[in-house]
Amino acid sequence: MTEFFTVKQIDNSRLVRPKAPNRMRECARLVSLGGLIALCALLYAWQHFETIQLRYHLETLRSERSQASELNQELRLEVAGLRAPGRIDVIARRQLGLTAPVPGQVAPMDLPPSAVLAEARPAGMAPAQQ
Repeated sequence: MTEFFTVKQIDNSRLVRPKAPNRMRECARLVSLGGLIALCALLYAWQHFETIQLRYHLETLRSERSQASELNQELRLEVAGLRAPGRIDVIARRQLGLTAPVPGQVAPMDLPPSAVLAEARPAGMAPAQQ
């Protein structure tokens, strides 16, 4: 037995699907709610990672500050050693060939009456009132 198939052209261009207005509103609400939740999640994640980044930066700065403090202490000790009067005296006598002045070698200066002299005082003493 032989079978025959016929092709029938169907034209659906005139069919219009009815739109449900509530369905579109519900879809818009769901999309906006999803967007709001995603925005909140992204904001939370950004703040979290920014906080972690700032903590790393703060630790780096603290480390640099402690290193600078140690270097400052070392430099203060070095300056104190370089300013020691005994060291200066040894350098003056040995390297520069300086000697103590002999009597009559140092002549006092005649100062004008309006001159102000610097005066060394022990720490904590108040200046003399005129």
